[in-house]
Amino acid sequence: MESNGMRHITTRGIVLSRTDFGEADRILIFLTPDHGKVRAIAKSVRKSQSKLAGSIEIFSVSEVTLVQGRGELKILISARLDKHFGNIVKDIERTNLAYDFMNLLNRATEDQPEPAYFELLRESFGALDNSETDMALTSLWFNMQLLKLAGHMPNLRTDGSGAKLQVRKTYTIDLERMLLQPSRNGSLSANHIKFLRVGFAARRPKVLQRVQEAGVLAAICQPLVQAMLKSHIRI
Repeated sequence: MESNGMRHITTRGIVLSRTDFGEADRILIFLTPDHGKVRAIAKSVRKSQSKLAGSIEIFSVSEVTLVQGRGELKILISARLDKHFGNIVKDIERTNLAYDFMNLLNRATEDQPEPAYFELLRESFGALDNSETDMALTSLWFNMQLLKLAGHMPNLRTDGSGAKLQVRKTYTIDLERMLLQPSRNGSLSANHIKFLRVGFAARRPKVLQRVQEAGVLAAICQPLVQAMLKSHIRI
């Protein structure tokens, strides 16, 4: 929501990065569903009596209200905590992975990313907040969704010649064209390809956990998806 007269913006935001500024201020980059990435200064937020501090926690979704300041920065004038994924910080590996997700999205997106990027980060935090959700599968799902949103999803239906993929063959992938190629020494079997299809189509990471031998399949697919990211996404 935006008020043109007062130049107020009220929206939901997830903190992508934060940098201490001056004696008590902090510069924040919010990822929002309707205004893209928003850079704002939170004045006096590092003071112990700050009313804003508890409402813009890391790994949270907050409702924030901002006004245009001088230059490119907006000024955060109020915030209300909507959802805090507090279990993430109870595990150092989950904490590090959550920071990785934030950094990846910050580097991989321009100033006006589509709303789906906000939902991707929110859903990923929700998965990391749940100790029953496998971290490796969450990471793989996040990377696949990032590729998909950026328009770099591989063709998992036909090979480089246009022929349908066959169950008894194994495949390698041409990273430049994002096409599968038949190969006797290929690391991708029919089961791996089916697993990738499920991952790219899944709306939540936990869908991958329902696949039989998901961990074994992910061990082959994760390095491949990482290679795709390095080839096509600015990370």
